[in-house]
Amino acid sequence: MMFVKVESEDNTSETETWRIKHEETETWRIKQEEPETWRIKQEEQGEFIEESEENKELNEVQEKNHVKTGEKHLSCSQTKQKNVKKRGAKKSFTCTQCGKRFTRKYKLDVHLRVHTGEKPFTCDQCGKRFRQSLNLKRHMNIHTGEKEYKCSYCDKRFGWSGSLKKHKLIHTGEKPYTCDQCGKSFRQKGNLVTHMKVHTGEKLFLCNQCGKSFSLLANLKDHMNIHTGEKPFKCSHCDKRFRLSGHLKTHERIHTGEKPYTCDQCGKSFAAKGSLMAHMIVHTGEKLYTCDLCGKSLKCKSSLDGHMRVHTGEKPYTCDQCGKCFTQSVHVKEHMSIHTGEKPYKCSHCDKRFSQSGSLKTHEMIHTGEKPYKCSHCNHRFTHSANLKTHERIHTGEKPYHCTECGKCFSQSSSLHRHTKNIHRKNKISRSSSDAAFSSNLKR
Repeated sequence: MMFVKVESEDNTSETETWRIKHEETETWRIKQEEPETWRIKQEEQGEFIEESEENKELNEVQEKNHVKTGEKHLSCSQTKQKNVKKRGAKKSFTCTQCGKRFTRKYKLDVHLRVHTGEKPFTCDQCGKRFRQSLNLKRHMNIHTGEKEYKCSYCDKRFGWSGSLKKHKLIHTGEKPYTCDQCGKSFRQKGNLVTHMKVHTGEKLFLCNQCGKSFSLLANLKDHMNIHTGEKPFKCSHCDKRFRLSGHLKTHERIHTGEKPYTCDQCGKSFAAKGSLMAHMIVHTGEKLYTCDLCGKSLKCKSSLDGHMRVHTGEKPYTCDQCGKCFTQSVHVKEHMSIHTGEKPYKCSHCDKRFSQSGSLKTHEMIHTGEKPYKCSHCNHRFTHSANLKTHERIHTGEKPYHCTECGKCFSQSSSLHRHTKNIHRKNKISRSSSDAAFSSNLKR
């Protein structure tokens, strides 16, 4: 047994000697090779091996040797302490721009490109440039269409393993990154970093056109499209273009019929997250924004802003074809289809087409027989919310439309118009005729 023990200790010593020699050889090789060449080789391999991992492997070898020989674990602990000290000592490459420290010189070289803006790796397909060759490799999947990573929960595929990991958090519901200020949790660390700027108020990125500042560079880039008029994101189903990729995704759901946001109260699904949030107020009954002029309560601030223009008469959105003005930008967009004749929304049951998505939804209810709006007083159901409101006034007795001539009230605006036309306008005409006749008699 003594002989085995001596042999094992020799092995341990030899392992340590080999590691030191190997590190010296590695250091010499780094010095001898061009740093850029060595870094590119490392990036091509795509393996950035940390000293901690190397030490962990070494310790495992040493622990095995100790177990075989029955040697005490004290020497292993001492070795670990030495390794910790060495790791601290090795972190000696410091960025002169921001003070960040690195264990390897090539990592510092890569990091410095953040400050210099250098992007030496160029895509031969589209000319896009990258700081690291690994990022170029990932980018090439866009051109090749290769998506080797498949989700085990659904059939979705990804070009990058990191994208797959992030996607899986949707299925697991895991949100590992929590804000220490408000307790809000996030699936991705980047989203937490972005969220923290809400608390700090930090907005480093300034628009040189209008002076507006942003917390994210990506938001500034999106904002610049307003000034340039650029709409880089084109729908694959129609010719519509968008400034933001998020707007394109939401729009394409009109064509695909995808509705990923589902209400947990009634099961109704929506294409946009904002639509779901607005819908939830139907269940809570919450109306936070109240008009100071008429007391009407609305579900969101944008609705209140639009409503206030009813009182002010403001119509800031103008059609550049005919000059007609509107209170809301969405109304201009809908109106423009009159000039263009465009009808991008096609019924999935027949060949009828519509210029507005709302018109398509209403039309499709003819085929489905759906009447989603139910009266809270009786069992009557309606395809339009406006029809439900009008119907419910039968039960409530509400008559919000007042005649300015005689003060008579009506439950529907059409009834008021009919009353004004048939009663007061006729009276005015007959009165004008009488006055004219009286004037002519006086002249005689």
